Amino acid sequence: MSGPRPERLDRFMARANAIYYATHDPFADFTTSPEISQVFGEIIGLWAAVTWQGLGEPNPLSLVEAGPGRGTLMADALRAVRRTAPGFAAAARVHLIETSPRLRAVQGSRVPGATWHDDLSSVPAGPMILIANEFLDALPIRQFVRRGAGWTEKFVADGAWLELPADEGDVPPGRPAADGEAIEVNEPARAFVLAVARRLSRHPGVALFLDYGPARSAPGDSLQALARKRPVDPLVHAGSADLTAHVDFADLALAAGTAGAGVQGPVEQGAFLGALGLSQRTERLAAGRPATDAAALRAAAWRLAGPDAMGQLFKVMAICSPGCPALPGFPAG
Repeated sequence: MSGPRPERLDRFMARANAIYYATHDPFADFTTSPEISQVFGEIIGLWAAVTWQGLGEPNPLSLVEAGPGRGTLMADALRAVRRTAPGFAAAARVHLIETSPRLRAVQGSRVPGATWHDDLSSVPAGPMILIANEFLDALPIRQFVRRGAGWTEKFVADGAWLELPADEGDVPPGRPAADGEAIEVNEPARAFVLAVARRLSRHPGVALFLDYGPARSAPGDSLQALARKRPVDPLVHAGSADLTAHVDFADLALAAGTAGAGVQGPVEQGAFLGALGLSQRTERLAAGRPATDAAALRAAAWRLAGPDAMGQLFKVMAICSPGCPALPGFPAG
């Protein structure tokens, strides 16, 4: 009898994550930036308000979040802008890109009045600000391994890795790797960024991506799995762990540029949040709080921006309409 049919890594990853998100509370296994500190969502909201002003204050404007998790980021952002930027709050129409019924229910309790979408295509045309925090890293990757003068592609069969000869046309050109090294390609991330860039080349707007990965393309196997906040074997019990991989910002910037959009960054998350006032807002919240609460707020800020925490590994990149001026948090020129 023949064994199980080999499954390409990206298809295995997509299937495993679909099962995982349908049957698990992902936040029992990992913590995203909005869950670490309310300041994260607040300053992203204020960033969006200032960006809206730079776009000429279009009204209405679609305020979109891709992969909104529990809705924490959007809830914190809206609370901040309703208090300090009421004009933007009035103009914004909130749209959430989420396919999980379980997560939609949670988001609805925190962001009443939002409209949900399975993908970007049903978000109304027109001016848009899109936020995607730790969204791209969960999209499925393919891995190609240099073997001598050629390439293999990684598959999964019966809970084990299998390498099969790669279709040379699928291997991205100009991505050097030593013998035995892998290069990764995230086709859904590229497709999403292309769709965003094409929309922004036709309508005014900006998309902000915050995720972890290198600023430049580099070989390496970045696939990881987390269960109960601990690393586990990605191939064990598919659907019981969250599978993610590093985001290739350089590849996505190139894709956005080919679609006619502008690109700013990537910059390190620590520098970006620092420029937006993470420390100052944290200290204002800490003032007058009990010592333990104040210490927790400062520790959360360090976790978001510290170089030994998320500050360097996580990057921030903006895709914008052609001719967009320098955005808050990004260096001019």
